[in-house]
Amino acid sequence: MTINVAQTSKPNVIIVMTDDQGYGDLGYHGNEIIKTPNIDDFASDAINFTNYHVGTTCSPTRAGFLTARNALRNGVWHTNSGCSLLHQNEITIGDVFLENGYRTGMFGKWHLGDYYSFLPEHRGFQETFYHRGGGVGQTPDYWLNDYQDDTYFRNGLAEKTKGYCTDVFFNEAIDFIEKNKNEKFFCFLSLNAPHSPFNVPVEYYNLYKNQKNLLESQKRFYGMITNIDDNFGKLIQKLKRLNIYDNTIIIFTTDNGTSNGYKYDRKEKKWYGYNSGMRGTKTSEYDGGHRVPLIMRWKNSGYYGGKLYGGLSGHVDILPTIAKLTGINFVPKNKLDGLDISKLILTNKNMERMLVTDTQRNQWPVKWKKTSVMYGNWRLVNGDELYNIENDIGQRNNLIKSNPEIFSKMSTFYENWWDDVSKEFKYTAIDIHPDKLNSLTSHDIHVESTPAWDQSDVRKGNLYETGNFILNFLKSGNYEIILRRWPYESGLHLNDSINTFIPSTKNWDELSYGKKLEIESAHLILDGVKSQIDITNNNKEAKIQIYIESGIKDLETVFKLKGGEITTPFYVEIKYL
Repeated sequence: MTINVAQTSKPNVIIVMTDDQGYGDLGYHGNEIIKTPNIDDFASDAINFTNYHVGTTCSPTRAGFLTARNALRNGVWHTNSGCSLLHQNEITIGDVFLENGYRTGMFGKWHLGDYYSFLPEHRGFQETFYHRGGGVGQTPDYWLNDYQDDTYFRNGLAEKTKGYCTDVFFNEAIDFIEKNKNEKFFCFLSLNAPHSPFNVPVEYYNLYKNQKNLLESQKRFYGMITNIDDNFGKLIQKLKRLNIYDNTIIIFTTDNGTSNGYKYDRKEKKWYGYNSGMRGTKTSEYDGGHRVPLIMRWKNSGYYGGKLYGGLSGHVDILPTIAKLTGINFVPKNKLDGLDISKLILTNKNMERMLVTDTQRNQWPVKWKKTSVMYGNWRLVNGDELYNIENDIGQRNNLIKSNPEIFSKMSTFYENWWDDVSKEFKYTAIDIHPDKLNSLTSHDIHVESTPAWDQSDVRKGNLYETGNFILNFLKSGNYEIILRRWPYESGLHLNDSINTFIPSTKNWDELSYGKKLEIESAHLILDGVKSQIDITNNNKEAKIQIYIESGIKDLETVFKLKGGEITTPFYVEIKYL
């Protein structure tokens, strides 16, 4: 069946992407414990992709999804450490739909840069409401966010909310949809749940509290997914009441394999949860790390009815495919990895193609590192393991010796692909605007180790490796660089401690004490030149003024403690004087 958009009015587009929910974390895919009746019902009347693949972690998936370009091309091969910033010259799906007359909105998790030039409102989305960092409560996020009654950012401005994070983001998206019901809109509802911390309203934990086949953390995790399902049902009902359900392209998908839905208990030597028989979970090069749900419905053009699409497809295909379905003449400026598969979906046909996914999570891409090359049902893993998932979904039987031609074909494809993408490897510099207060966090210093991941790490006072920001100063002049142990909105001084402690419950993580650090001095190194300031207990922050020429610079910031140890400051602000 060939779709002619001219035969129907242009559709709206809604994409719901959850975080860390795997293929097996849905009742529709055979999980007999989890409660997802609304998504299951939606899937029973939609097109279900059964061979759809993404990155193995969140930022690379989101970057590829938005640009139709593999993460190694667009600068997002990591989830932090300066390598999760989407290149400024990338064209996003938001840009494409905005330029073609759609109202565009983005709600929830961005995770492609928390600074000017990178924020969603600068990348094609007119209305935005989001948290910072890769998850609520991480180091870049607003201080003390913990999933309930948090402060998020509306088009860059902090705004206090009431309610549980998933409820809030769905409500914002529904408000956007209702406001634009008489126009064509593109809504990207990109959730942080069910990513850790596994904080969930108690009524959702209670749904699973007596489930003996789940670990305690999985009871929370499943509860978070059921909360998503309830909100998804509310969204569908709103679309029906607005009479736009059947002429809206609705996609439900996730960003990588499960993080917690399938776990091995070392003490009991037993697996808990469900993974649809697949090997691997989040970050894995095996299918359990990157094969995820994609459920798509657009009834007015035949995309409904519980049909299956088993052709090899990936997150990089969504932009060219949805552009085609909506009648947009999408002419890419950069080389794509994705293809328009709109003609194949309804006929359930495969095409002669290969896709690559990997897990880099290091400072520079490494050839064959945790890599899967996909070709129909074939998987070439790490260059020396060959599987056919048609009859070996668990990827246990290495067929490389008995299939030399398939191995050679897939290996050659990867070698040529790597030669091509490696031409685009580059770090992304953070623009420093002279008319803005540029607030940076240690998530984006270039280090091989893991920086302070979330605010509990900041509170614990652990010491972290120092590294450098790569900054692009847009104007020459005098700058003030402010180094902080605690974020500005906390109101705390450099050497303050936090004496409050809120213990954990069965459904919520603790809020720990804040350890005092005896910071003696602070210094920065800008392109090899060091500037230093001594610290007293009265210092709220360390301020260093310095003249900086415009252009790209390396900036390293350091706290020295009384015992001689050093650590990176968690928060840095830069302003033009």
